Amino acid sequence: MAERSPSGMSPVRRAWLRELGIERLWNLPGPVLQAPVPGIVQAGVQDDAGAVQGAESPMRDVAAPVLRTEAEAAEAPAEAPAPVALDPEQAWAALEEEVRHCTACGLCQGRTQTVFGTGPRHARWMLIGEAPGEQEDKQGAPFVGRSGKLLDNMLAAISRSRQVDVFIANVIKCRPPGNRDPLPEEVARCSPFLMRQIELIQPELILVLGRFAAQTLLETDARIGSLRGKVHTLSLHGRSVPVVVSYHPAYLLRSPAEKIKAWQDLRLAASVGGA
Repeated sequence: MAERSPSGMSPVRRAWLRELGIERLWNLPGPVLQAPVPGIVQAGVQDDAGAVQGAESPMRDVAAPVLRTEAEAAEAPAEAPAPVALDPEQAWAALEEEVRHCTACGLCQGRTQTVFGTGPRHARWMLIGEAPGEQEDKQGAPFVGRSGKLLDNMLAAISRSRQVDVFIANVIKCRPPGNRDPLPEEVARCSPFLMRQIELIQPELILVLGRFAAQTLLETDARIGSLRGKVHTLSLHGRSVPVVVSYHPAYLLRSPAEKIKAWQDLRLAASVGGA
């Protein structure tokens, strides 16, 4: 898998979002940099990777400050206050509010409500599914009904629960009509929300459930059978998170014989993500 940039997106995903005109940087809480003004070179501004933007070398001369008289200073327009960096709690609340009111794609027109995710904000594990179904859309929570009960039993078998140490989210936050697979443009507009959740939670392990979620997160078109049974890696801001792929609980309800493979995946996850 391609290495991700310090902003958390691979070059493929960044190009995809830029093509759609919706490229967004989901930075971790910290100093917020102002966008450069067209025609003005900013010297000595560091990006997330620590590189200096607007300077040919670390030894580049910086222009001396402009001195103004008191009269000129009084007539000059007041400078805008510097952006205030959000702490993790504020960043989480702001993200949840943004998801709640998102209208970036057509899925917003048919939803009952968005499905942000459930679980502790500092969970050790993060489970990622595909998209909300009918019941999820009604209740505003992921993995409810029969699939949710099976998932809860699977987690309990390895001493995990969504109430204690697992946060559960979907790639898509709104229900697609008829539970169809999300369209590429819908993924492009919604997946940055998921990447931001991962950055804020900083899980020790990610367990991906279902073909669509696995292919989206790992940026591959490989079949789920070839993705499961091994440990993948998701790199964000210089931090590598192990990723394990397994079947979606809804698929296991239709194909109970595959539950043994799902159990093997859970044991693999537990061996990587701690007992």
